Amino acid sequence: NGVTSIGKAAFMYCSSLASVSIPDGVISIGEGAFAHCKSLISINIPLSVNSIGRGAFFSCESLSSINIPDSVNSIGESMFSYCGSLTSINIPDSVNSIGEAAFSYCTNLASVNIPDSVTSIGGSAFGFCSGLTSLTIPDGVTNIGNSAFLNCSSLRSITIPGSVEILGESAFCGCSNLAEVTIHPGITSISEDTFANCSSLTSFTIPDGVTSIRARAFRDCSGLVSVTIPDSVTSIGLYAFCGCNCLTSVTIPNSVKSIGLGAFTDCGSLESIT
Repeated sequence: NGVTSIGKAAFMYCSSLASVSIPDGVISIGEGAFAHCKSLISINIPLSVNSIGRGAFFSCESLSSINIPDSVNSIGESMFSYCGSLTSINIPDSVNSIGEAAFSYCTNLASVNIPDSVTSIGGSAFGFCSGLTSLTIPDGVTNIGNSAFLNCSSLRSITIPGSVEILGESAFCGCSNLAEVTIHPGITSISEDTFANCSSLTSFTIPDGVTSIRARAFRDCSGLVSVTIPDSVTSIGLYAFCGCNCLTSVTIPNSVKSIGLGAFTDCGSLESIT
């Protein structure tokens, strides 16, 4: 009783610690407070907590369940990285941002609920979450960071709402089972390597308003048969469609002023281009 904070690295490397009950008086949990507690299975975070530091539960590989209270307004950088036993996570409506690498390498994370309150998904936030099969990005999100879903190899479909203004580099790179992508108008560019190595994509419609398809945006999308490029596009970057060896035809609109080096290199099935 009377404890109000748990300091930086307070229980780091307590490798036999299996469970923790945090009392209602605690307001903050410091950076790396429970990092590398490899036997930690569950933890209860009370409503009084409003601040959780960077990497607080980093590499807690046995952690299978955690309750994030409504008092928390952000999921910090690397907070749950390498928590390989987490299978699902419920993010409360109070959270407005998911930090960089927050859930990276949570390889058994199959589902995650992102509330409408979230406006930003940080770089590598869900990178290498190879068990993630489905995800809904809410309408309030404006920024999806670089490599946010890098190598989420089980992810099958994604809808990007019109609220998203920035879709980062390599955001979905290596999502080898991603077969369906819907992007509502809002972004102005398909960034570098955004959908590279998405080998299950068969068709793709680039939304109106996009002005540039940047370098390697669709590199090695080996199953891509058709792509629709809108009249708003003015440039196609270096190696943008390199290795799309199922692509049979392409129509480039009058608005395009430049096509980068190797944009259609190794498109072995390409029969016609306008």
